[in-house]
Amino acid sequence: MGLYTTLPDELAEVDIIIVGGGTAGCVIASRLADTDPQCAILVIEGGPNNLDLPAVAHPALYRGNFMPGSKTIQPYLPRKEEHLSGRTAIVFAASVLGGGSSVNAAMYNRPQRDDLDSWNTEGWSADELLPSLTKFETYHGRGDAACHGASGPIKVSSGTYTSNAMADDFVAAMNKTGFPEVRDLQDLVSANGVSRTYRYVSPDDGRRQNAATAYLHPRLRDGHHPNLHVLVESQVVRVLFDQDKRATAVEYRPNPNIRTEATRDLRRTVKARKLVVISAGTHSTPSILERSGIGSREVLDRAAVPVLCDLPGVGRNYQDHQMTVYTYKSSMRAEDTTESIIDGTRDVAQLLGNNDKFLSWNGVDASAKIRPTESDVDSMGSGFREVWERDFKNAPNRPLGLIFSVAGGRMPKWEMQHITGPDLEDPLDFETGFLSDRDDIDLTTQVWLYKTQRQVARRMRFYRGETHLHPRFPGRSNADSLAEPASDEEAGSEIRYSPEDDEAIRQWVREHIGTAFHSLGTCKMAPVEELGVVDKDLNVHGVHMLKVADLSIVPENVSGNTMSTALMIGEKAADIIIQDLGLACRG
Repeated sequence: MGLYTTLPDELAEVDIIIVGGGTAGCVIASRLADTDPQCAILVIEGGPNNLDLPAVAHPALYRGNFMPGSKTIQPYLPRKEEHLSGRTAIVFAASVLGGGSSVNAAMYNRPQRDDLDSWNTEGWSADELLPSLTKFETYHGRGDAACHGASGPIKVSSGTYTSNAMADDFVAAMNKTGFPEVRDLQDLVSANGVSRTYRYVSPDDGRRQNAATAYLHPRLRDGHHPNLHVLVESQVVRVLFDQDKRATAVEYRPNPNIRTEATRDLRRTVKARKLVVISAGTHSTPSILERSGIGSREVLDRAAVPVLCDLPGVGRNYQDHQMTVYTYKSSMRAEDTTESIIDGTRDVAQLLGNNDKFLSWNGVDASAKIRPTESDVDSMGSGFREVWERDFKNAPNRPLGLIFSVAGGRMPKWEMQHITGPDLEDPLDFETGFLSDRDDIDLTTQVWLYKTQRQVARRMRFYRGETHLHPRFPGRSNADSLAEPASDEEAGSEIRYSPEDDEAIRQWVREHIGTAFHSLGTCKMAPVEELGVVDKDLNVHGVHMLKVADLSIVPENVSGNTMSTALMIGEKAADIIIQDLGLACRG
């Protein structure tokens, strides 16, 4: 039992290796350690330990993880893309124990019922996954208790600080725009409304609830889990196999980005007697598979990696939520916003010294899941109508977008990510595919979302105009911004946009759209002929004793932040592994 930066010699062989100590990996390791104390489990995490890092523990400080020099975030650099005005849309992923649950905005946002049912996989329907969704949480919010958990390790609450005035203003403005307040927007079926927002934050001490702190650390401390071991600051290079294509070991090295004494040539091996589970995330999982010889023959040949298993789906099906951020001037005091931390209005050292309740706030107290009206759909063109009829019309609980900033709810275009060589230093060939879909459906969606959120903003009493982070409309446009909140008469009318105004919005989106940090899908759960990588039991096609369990397995995108989906996958995967290996509690 222990947390290490260098693995002890006596741990040269274990029963199960979990590659990646992210959100799902922490859940899996902990549940397996509980089930069979005789089963030796090793988690290998590339990033540092997350314990007591201020930017992890306190939601108000989470943006510190994304600052230059951060050791908890890994940036990925895609190609320059024509549909993004020749830009590179940098994508970030967590690189720390606990994964995204340690560094994200702590938003409690679940998938919709239709999202899960669209996966069309035995054992993974919404009804079958509800026990996994409720198992991880202790929910301190409004709604039907039957669809929420009451005894899980992750607490969901409003935290110890909220901005009720801003939340009330936002909810009222959404109501005026035609979106009613919903009691529980996270019940898997409610959509097209606004709701008070909860967070992965303890209502007791206001601290972030992440997978490492809730699952791993208590077991590493309690003295009852001598079978659980965690190695941090170590990057997995590849999985090793025997002649029968059974996963038998993992090759890893110290992370040179953290361990200054590390060398790239210092590689070590640890053996697995029963199973290897890759849970390294949407970006690292397919790369590890490809470096291990599992992937498209064409990709592996080009990367000079010997082919173990020709599996073309590896690295395909990349999906994300496309996000745009629009900012407004407000009459709120600076100290009543999270910007007060960035601009220095609030002294972070003083907040920490006083254990200030403000630290539990992520700045979001209400959010919305929205759908267009039939007249909206008509105005968005025949191409959009076709997609609406196919994917949304008969799925009434599936929103088209989310509003807290603006994030497209689903992304029909699938793209790819592949290695270019056998080493960790070799760059990835990565394309997001943002805005590259047929008939510009994503772009049309973003134009509608911009107009909708703008109507909401100008109905808020705190509204005092727009900042420079908005489209540049042509002179004398009716779409020019107002400097003051709309009057009741103005609020009841729609802003009139000309074709030139619409093109200005489209161009702004091309120049500014980016990731919502919700990457998934690169090792999807599906048959091989559908470019699947794993089966319903998470076994990698074509090899043995190797599973994948993280957001990379998701076949179709979900309508919300992805932490709850990752936790759900972890709980489901643990149940599958326990059954597959016949693990049983032997006291």
